[in-house]
Amino acid sequence: MRLLNIGLLSILFLLLLVSCSNSESNATVRDEIVYASSKDIRNIHPHLYSGEMAAQNMVFESLVINTEDGIKPWLAESWDISEDGLEYTFHLREDVIFSDGEKFNAEAVKQNMDAIMDNEERHAWLDLVNLMEENIVVDEYTYKLVLKHPYYPTLTELGLTRPFRFLSPNDFVDGMTRDGISGYSGTGPWVLSEHKENQEAVFTANKDYWGEQPKMNTVRWKVIPDHQTILLALEKGEVDLIFGSDGDMIDLDSFSALEEQGEYVTAISDPIASRAILLNSNRPILGDVEVREALQYAVDKQSIADGVLNGSESVAPALLSATVPYSDLGLVERKYDPDKASELLENAGWKLNNDGYRYKDGEKLELSLHYNSDNAQEKTISEYIQHDLKEIGTELHITGEQKQAFLDRQKSGEFDLQYSLSWGTPYDPQSYLSSWRIPAHGDYQAQTGLDRKGWLDETITDLMIENDESNREAMYEEILTYIHDEAVYIPLTYSRTKAVYRPKLQGVTFNVSQYEVPFEKMYFETE
Repeated sequence: MRLLNIGLLSILFLLLLVSCSNSESNATVRDEIVYASSKDIRNIHPHLYSGEMAAQNMVFESLVINTEDGIKPWLAESWDISEDGLEYTFHLREDVIFSDGEKFNAEAVKQNMDAIMDNEERHAWLDLVNLMEENIVVDEYTYKLVLKHPYYPTLTELGLTRPFRFLSPNDFVDGMTRDGISGYSGTGPWVLSEHKENQEAVFTANKDYWGEQPKMNTVRWKVIPDHQTILLALEKGEVDLIFGSDGDMIDLDSFSALEEQGEYVTAISDPIASRAILLNSNRPILGDVEVREALQYAVDKQSIADGVLNGSESVAPALLSATVPYSDLGLVERKYDPDKASELLENAGWKLNNDGYRYKDGEKLELSLHYNSDNAQEKTISEYIQHDLKEIGTELHITGEQKQAFLDRQKSGEFDLQYSLSWGTPYDPQSYLSSWRIPAHGDYQAQTGLDRKGWLDETITDLMIENDESNREAMYEEILTYIHDEAVYIPLTYSRTKAVYRPKLQGVTFNVSQYEVPFEKMYFETE
């Protein structure tokens, strides 16, 4: 009997071992994230602007990075700045190679920076490019940037997602990059291994990465143009992550519904950018500042924040949040007041007729607003504004356009009202204001009717090279106060980046830039 018991115990012990072994073998860790985006990655050339910035950020890196705690070293371990602010000497990491095996060193940095300078006109919106004088190789791992004038945002702009990112010189065409490149060999944590246009892109972990290895092996970027189809794909388990601002995000009703269900994790960033409506001062009706000011009072921003954005964004009292550097100016907020709006229109000569609309010299008070039809919520916001303007006797026609047509309209200035979103951290305020001088931007076009547009552009130019902090503060105040008084923008809300993902996906966080997705920090729990 004792032998029988021993035999039974042995069998049970063996079964237990087998069971444990099977449990361990069945415990798997997923090594691929499936990310849904409404947009293809397109051409991710790091020195140009046609590719998706989140994809560019995965493959290409900068000398420094922008963080919540300020500028931090990256491909450069440290740097020195001359007393006159004209020379920046960077001491590079010595353990970095491009994904094609080419060494990252001062010569590679110089070649990239020379290529960017060679295409100066394309980068004119970024003052650092305009102020670059010379790129010098001091020794193999020391690079010096020489400027024409001191420029206080130099380090901030060197850390932007583009164009100051580094590509292997082997991928240059005829020694430059302005006319195209032959590959995407970067130093970043990911390598683009496959791209099917308008279908998907596959990024794999860079095994030779100098920094901490990504926690996942693969990111599969699935292109799903329709937001409702993205939602269905999430519910079917075909995607793991939705991440982004307006263009890449499902509508906020769906976002809130998913949040309430509790089956998915939802996350939202701190306020990062300014959502506004451009009022084109160069159009006949909107050339009158009283009309522009009237429209400021006519729009019920709180209803938009609550009714369209489900309380996820706060109302913007001014174009830039007080948390943005140089922007805490105490500008007077134009709160919703339709009676005040009507009074301003009366003063401007627009009289209310029996049909409920206003007229002046036989002309109806009639305006148009164009929005990007690819955006998840711009149509609804447009309808709210249309309703508000009707209440003060203004007819607003709203038209949705494909993104490229929308952007082309910005460049041409053929609009009355149009959506505007500032670039957010780390671009605001310096790079955002700098772009106001570029005709291809809607901001420039909306400002062209202002009496002091020439002064505005000149002052922004002077601001960018002003080295005295107190003078700089005064110049920002003068510029932002002028734009506020001229009522060229209707500030709506301060936008946020949002994420929806599966509960087992961990490490989902936000970078300071709304255009970057930190895939390298993400991983799955053991299933």
